[in-house]
Amino acid sequence: MPGGRELLLYGRGLHEAPPLAALPAEPPATPPHLRWHPLLGEWVSYAGARQGRTFLPDAAACPLCPAAEGRLGEIPFADFEIAVFENRFPALVAGTNELPAIEGIATSPAAGRCEVVVFSADHAGGLGTLPVDRLALLIEVWGARLKALRDEAGFAFVLPFENRGEEIGVTLHHPHGQIYAFSFVPQRALRAAQAQADAPVVTRLVEAGAPALQLDENGAAVSFVPPFAMYPFETWLAPRRRVPGPDALSSAETEALARLLGRSVRRLDGLFGKPMPYILTVQAAPRGFEDSFHMTIEIRPFRRDAGKLKYLAGVEQGAGIFLVDIPPEQAAARLKAVDPEGRA
Repeated sequence: MPGGRELLLYGRGLHEAPPLAALPAEPPATPPHLRWHPLLGEWVSYAGARQGRTFLPDAAACPLCPAAEGRLGEIPFADFEIAVFENRFPALVAGTNELPAIEGIATSPAAGRCEVVVFSADHAGGLGTLPVDRLALLIEVWGARLKALRDEAGFAFVLPFENRGEEIGVTLHHPHGQIYAFSFVPQRALRAAQAQADAPVVTRLVEAGAPALQLDENGAAVSFVPPFAMYPFETWLAPRRRVPGPDALSSAETEALARLLGRSVRRLDGLFGKPMPYILTVQAAPRGFEDSFHMTIEIRPFRRDAGKLKYLAGVEQGAGIFLVDIPPEQAAARLKAVDPEGRA
């Protein structure tokens, strides 16, 4: 790609079409960097170039749509199944030592890699409308990138995720997610991994969770509302077998999770009769925790009622305590009342 960025295409068939023209590279920008927050004990990333990223273009100007005559995009092909490429506006980059000198504050290179994962060539739709085979391919892509970034490139923590909906700040409507690879393990991920090393928390939820909280199960995987949900209608998916990440799933487990993923998103969309804004994360083992970690796919919705959003306000931001208006048991009951297949 222009600027030396990498583009990868994934699919069930061999892709042999020649590339077309692509968007030109961005001009050189000041590299991102990290500053240590001494009160919270965690890093903050500063990446000024992200201010210039594309903001809510119409479909004709979407940079994630397939290339066409007279239209330049990020993916220089007329068709594709799933595409992965290095983010044009990264918060983490490789190979930079440019750091500001800030008295009393530790700084560090924002070493890592940011990738964009385009789920489909179709500008419309989302995870709830994609066929099971495409969702299975997506889970396989998450696993392939996890293996490449953590095990081969040596990054400490890899986070695949999807931000969905203008309500939470999405700047491109085309169905897509991202992958961030960190040179360190962020504090939140480290605490969760250590908790699983101390006790099989997720495995216990999968094996002996409250029936009232379970949404779906299909033998190899289960979906449920966690009893400690921090958001209304929060939904988790997990394989029944303890595996550290999507790269370790069997084909049967991949298909099972794919089916539950589509059903889970359709339940959330059907809850209020419109697309649910959410943040989806794939929680896989940080390096060094592979023997104790049980992977999850976690969906945190941002709509608590038909016309009401869940905001992180004073108590959440100031004290770190989440206020949840709908107890998990009530949320699960309401989600189970939604037919994910759209039947009357």
